[in-house]
Amino acid sequence: MSDKKNKTNLCMIGTGYVGLVSGACLAEMGNRVVCVDNNIEKIKMLNKGKMPIYEEGLEELVKRNVKAGRLFFASSIKEGMFHKGHRAEAVFIAVGTPPREDGSADLSAIEKVSQEIAENMTDYTVIVEKSTVPVETCLWIEKTVSRFNKRKIPFDVCSNPEFLREGVAIEDFLKPDRIVIGVPSKKAEFVLRKVYSSLSKYPMLVTDVKSSELIKHASNSFLSTKISFINAVANICEKTGANVEDVAKGMGLDKRIGPAFLKAGIGFGGFCFPKDLEAFYWLSKQKGYDFELLKNVKEINEGQKKWMTAKVEEELWNLEGKTVAFLGLAFKPLTDDMRFAPSIDIAETLKSKGAKIRAYDPVSMENAKKVIKGIYFAKDAYDCVKGADCVCLITEWNQFAQLDFSKVLKLVKHPILIDGRNLYNPSKMREMGFTYKSVGRP
Repeated sequence: MSDKKNKTNLCMIGTGYVGLVSGACLAEMGNRVVCVDNNIEKIKMLNKGKMPIYEEGLEELVKRNVKAGRLFFASSIKEGMFHKGHRAEAVFIAVGTPPREDGSADLSAIEKVSQEIAENMTDYTVIVEKSTVPVETCLWIEKTVSRFNKRKIPFDVCSNPEFLREGVAIEDFLKPDRIVIGVPSKKAEFVLRKVYSSLSKYPMLVTDVKSSELIKHASNSFLSTKISFINAVANICEKTGANVEDVAKGMGLDKRIGPAFLKAGIGFGGFCFPKDLEAFYWLSKQKGYDFELLKNVKEINEGQKKWMTAKVEEELWNLEGKTVAFLGLAFKPLTDDMRFAPSIDIAETLKSKGAKIRAYDPVSMENAKKVIKGIYFAKDAYDCVKGADCVCLITEWNQFAQLDFSKVLKLVKHPILIDGRNLYNPSKMREMGFTYKSVGRP
């Protein structure tokens, strides 16, 4: 994928899921990239070849590009913009934009780095907003940079939203459905086209800056809507005896609808969908339009977590002193991300009713320990189900599909299995002797 000759000098501010994956992939494409983070311990880790996050293939990608002299790490923006005599032509902002209590995005980190970028520019610089932000954020970045740009260095602020799915983020970056850039000038467009030149066979949509910003929130909100829609359908299926998987297949065969994101379960999590949904709804209200559909999407998603706890209570009656096993904790497979993971709320609800939780996840255990307290973290899946009154499938990791269920039957106190991701075959589970419940399947 990479060229022998370095192309554009880039600075990536932020080494979270977006910044680190994007920086490593941009280096893989032949660019010279300096990833910056003010967390000095994280930079020390990266310089030792250790990853602060889990993402399939990321460690190998980072090490390869560090060895090739295309990827570097720094703890200050000034060093990132002028690394070993190389001036960054484009500076990407990929810092956190966490939600506030009112649903709006906290953009204080973006304001701070914008000021630092302004103070360190020496020549024309393309400033690229990579974080997911509300429309008009780039306008505020432009105002902030102008305010602190005492030397009146020319610059452009662009939008380049990411569309990465955790677990397959590297493939998503290097083989994208589309590349979206929102630019205010032809000069900025030229720089970004050069950055992405090795991906020229993939569609690139060039828009105005505000449209580009809106594309990300609109995309994630639509996908969230699709998930909540099929979960609402699953609830109807349960009440009528229909099978949601057959309904979803019938819907998905319609080319206008498509099969993606029509999988019923206990709801979406992660950092993108819940946060972007909230931020888009907040923005619509600020602009005088009540996008009530988005509020309903969120309510349906919250309801799916309650579905799991309700099924546990249906089977166990009183939860005081009962043991519930969680297979999986991360919001989805192939990631260690616990942000907005359904497991958190489900665990807290069950604990509040007196249940004891045993849990296991192949990757996210350390992150889970930071956000879920007062539960037993098992050493493996079989240790997790030992003595359980009920087993809940929370995250559809492949290794849970390959469990020896004859062994599980011997370990559990009661053979009750509640499948929150429709991973297992209902008839097979029941034939084995499990009391089996799944989402929207009779």
